[in-house]
Order: sequence, then C-alpha cells, then structure tokens
Amino acid sequence: MNDNLADLTSHPWFFCGIGGSGMLPLAMILHGQGAQIAGSDRSRDQGRTPEKFAWLEQQGIALFPQDGSGITSATQTLIASAAVEDTVPEMVRARELGSPRMSRADLLSTLFNRAACSIAIGGTSGKSTVTGMLGWILYSVGRDPTIMNGAVMKNFVSADTPFASARVGKGAVFVSEVDESDGSIALYRPTVAVLLNVSLDHKSMEELRELFGNFLAAAGTSAINWDDPESRALAGHAQNAVTYGIDHPDATIGVEAGSIADTPTGISARLIDRRDGSRHALTLQVPGRHNLSNALAAIAGAHAAGIPVADAVAAIAGFSGLARRFDIVGTSASGITVIDDFGHNPEKCRATLRTLKSHPGRVIAFFQPHGYGPLRQMGHELAQTFAEELGSDDITILCDPVYFGGTVDRSEGSERITRLIAEFGGKAEYVPDREACGAMITAIAKPGDRIVIMGARDDTLSTFAREILAHLA
Repeated sequence: MNDNLADLTSHPWFFCGIGGSGMLPLAMILHGQGAQIAGSDRSRDQGRTPEKFAWLEQQGIALFPQDGSGITSATQTLIASAAVEDTVPEMVRARELGSPRMSRADLLSTLFNRAACSIAIGGTSGKSTVTGMLGWILYSVGRDPTIMNGAVMKNFVSADTPFASARVGKGAVFVSEVDESDGSIALYRPTVAVLLNVSLDHKSMEELRELFGNFLAAAGTSAINWDDPESRALAGHAQNAVTYGIDHPDATIGVEAGSIADTPTGISARLIDRRDGSRHALTLQVPGRHNLSNALAAIAGAHAAGIPVADAVAAIAGFSGLARRFDIVGTSASGITVIDDFGHNPEKCRATLRTLKSHPGRVIAFFQPHGYGPLRQMGHELAQTFAEELGSDDITILCDPVYFGGTVDRSEGSERITRLIAEFGGKAEYVPDREACGAMITAIAKPGDRIVIMGARDDTLSTFAREILAHLA
C-alpha cells in the first residue's frame, strides 16, 4: 500500500496515539504538507500533558476520545503503531468501516523514501540528538530540510511551535531517525545512512547485527562510528563509507589527541579530517563525550550529503540541544541542579551518568522504567550500569514502571532492579509511587547535588522534574 499511495494529502488521516513522540511529528509533517489530520490519545483521555493536546487543536487538528468516535469514514487512513492492540476502539471501528490502516513506520518510510535526498540516523543510542544536530546543520547552510525527530528540537521551538519535534521544509532533504526496535528500519532506502552504535536494547545482538548490516547495504553512502566495534564490524555491508570516531586512529573524521575540554554544560575539541589533514575547532553547547561522538556523526552524515566539513563544524556550534536529553531544568538557590533526561536503556543511562560523574557533586538518579517488558529484557544490564557508574555517595531511586493499560505481564518490576543494583555493589531504593519518590528526593537533597530524572514514554516526567525544582526552592 505505501508504495502506491499516489497523493498523501487527498484523503483524511487519523492518528491513534497522536501525542506520542513518534506519532506527533509525523502527523505534523503530513499536516504541514496540507493533509487533513485527526487523532486520539489515551494520555489526553487520562488528563496528562493537556498543553500538548491544546496546541494540536490550535493547529486545526481535530481530537477525539479514544472510543472509536473519530473514525467516521472508509476514506480515512488509520495510523497506529504495531504495539496498538486490535481491541482498541479505533482498530475495531476501522475494521467495521473498512478504513485502511498503516503503521507509523509504513507512513514514515513512504515519506522518507520519496525524498530526493534522504538521510537516516540509526543506532541503539543517540538517534534523536544526531537527527537534531544534522537537521540544524542542513538548516543553517540553507538546505531547508524536513526533519522527523522523536524529541523536541530546541533550535526550532517558538511561541507558535512549542512541540518542535518535526520541521517541514521546502528543500529536497528529508532527515529522520529510524527505529530498529520493531524491525521497521528495514523499510528505509536512504541516500545516506548514519550508524551510531549497536548494543543491547529491544532485540538480541544477532537480530541487531542483521538489521543494521542491511541498513548500511540499502544506503548509497554511510557514515559509521569507528569507535564502536559492532558498527565497525558491519562496515563491509556499506556501498560507500565515511567513518568517524573520537579514539580510533583510522577514523576519517576524528579528534586531535589532548584537545578535548569539557564543562558541565558543553564540550569542545579540535576535529581532524584525516583525508586532507585539515583541523577545525569544534564547540558544542551540550555536554559529554557521547555528545562529542554525536556531533562527529552529524558532521560525517552532513558531509556524506555534500556539506563541507568546515561548514558543518561552524553550523553545529549553534545547536542548542533537545528537550529531555541532559536538559538542565534549573538550579535551586541552595545549589541543587535538576536535570531531565531520556535515559532508559543501558547505553543511554551510562552516557548520562558518566557525564554527571565527570564533575564534582553527589548524584541522585531517579529512574522510571519505560515498561515491564523492557525491564525484563535489559534489567540486568540496567542494574549493572547504575551500580558501576555511580559512587558510594550516590543513590538510585526507582518507582514502578510506566503502565498506561493493556495486557502486559506485570509480575516482575522495579524491585528486582533495586535488588540487582545492591548485588552489583550500588545503592538503590524502590519506592512504588512516583510522588513519594519526589518527596524522598527533596528530603535528602543537599547543596551541590545533581538530581537527574530519567525515563522514557512518559511526557509527565518533565513536569515531575520541574515540580522537584519548585519544591527545592
């Protein structure tokens, strides 16, 4: 169906779960191209993040309760993720009316594969940040890209666009992160593929190696992380490649030894283009070596799309970051800093904790697992990460995993992770209720502490972080 969809704007669309991080930007891209959009969301029905849904309605998007009432015609195409159960009222009503259904990935890949220049960012961690960085580079050099992101890009936020996880451009370039967790990465045929890393997340390593190897094979040109052994091992699948890395001496685009200087809010280094020996002063407004690696990925990807390295380096200095990616909410009068972060798998959590621990001060890490299934899949590695990266003065506090309904097995939750952290030598507390966690955090916080709020699939975590800062004040 997706290959033969002649006119994406000639009929109405209905998004089930329109407020989700993957759905909202896709809906806004279609909306920006002139399509009629409607949707529903369980979060709206439950009263969560009302400001987001009010903004969607202000854009002219009709919102309905998630009771099937928004599906009114067989001409509507229903967009729903693969995780949406067939018993959800929209699914039932669409079947009754004969409305066609597409997955989110089917629609995104249709839009993506039609672009004259398509750039896909894949990998276990860092996709949203690199998508934002690369999108900002292309925007800054005048390529006017369309950008599909899973996070709000601060550079594109305005009073009229507070939820800027997408940008609709008039240029020929379409930049998007692509997802391996559901296997949909196989649907994309990128002009440029950027491979960041390959590590345990939603699938086994064997499955990931096959998916990412095929991802490189499908692209005209690839930008590959030469510091990551798994990514490097897949390079033989690429048709053409530019490589990047902080530490590996053979990376095409690398970093001069001893040139890295980092602060709690940023990092700088001298970049080397080993093809011509040129050096470029790179300055970032986001902290951590993982973001330095992300920047190299964005610069390599932009270069693969025809942007000179010097221009990409100059442009990325203006990148101001993403919401919920080491997002500093504020610092209290007593010197306690609150950070909002998307960390939810071992690699993401490790990068955030390592950045925090590279500067003085105790860390209070609050972690809300993003589901019972993921906790079973990677709980052991998550516990090991918190135990290894945090010191004896630090503490991890966990509440129950995210649960918005459905039939998932909830027999094993955060208490197991707390136990494993202790077994690995770390310090952790399990407090089932999130609000009680907040009370505990504000009670134990002291001047100089950094409080990091971590988790995914729940926009109210940002509100929770702001509430903690307010209580500290």
